[in-house]
Amino acid sequence: MEQFSQMFLDFIASWGYVAVAVLMGLENACIPIPSELILGFSGYLIFAERMSFSGALFFGMLGGMLGSIFAYIVGAHGGRTFVDRYGRYFFIKKSHVDIAQRWFDKYGIKAVFFSRMLPIVRTFISLPAGFAHVDMKKFLFYTFAGSLPWTALILFAGMMLGESWKLLTEIGHEASIVFAAVCVVVICVLYMRYRRSKKNKENMNED
Repeated sequence: MEQFSQMFLDFIASWGYVAVAVLMGLENACIPIPSELILGFSGYLIFAERMSFSGALFFGMLGGMLGSIFAYIVGAHGGRTFVDRYGRYFFIKKSHVDIAQRWFDKYGIKAVFFSRMLPIVRTFISLPAGFAHVDMKKFLFYTFAGSLPWTALILFAGMMLGESWKLLTEIGHEASIVFAAVCVVVICVLYMRYRRSKKNKENMNED
């Protein structure tokens, strides 16, 4: 897909928010278009005052959610056999689906949240969720919760880097792993504080 990179950039430059929604939709529908390319360049256009942050975030999320729903439906109704047989025609590698499947098998529905911040798995996690026929409402919740911070982060990074936004396409995978690790730490800290606060309240009620 790298040979089409300039075509994608021209599409975004010409069609703006619509292109962001379309490309993020395709990326989340398991067509391996790097989100760092889409959102990084969109961030640059925000820097250049050709887009607004809120607009790019809204349409990026809209496209991403619709693409994720499509992939979930394909997984739910087509099954793994269908994806393995026809996925290659849409640049979907069986090895990438295998990685997403192992991630989902290990962590279940929670994998839908954390995988949105990780390379490769982010694009394909909707398929095993569909294979497993997980509850659609839970799928949408975890998809939105995981996609929002990632989308906002890459847009913001592209905006901050300005003319150097292409750096994101070179370090995007490493940055996503660090970001995911930070999110895990933050969630653990918040959970521990919640547990401590709950325990303190229970002790006060007993007194």
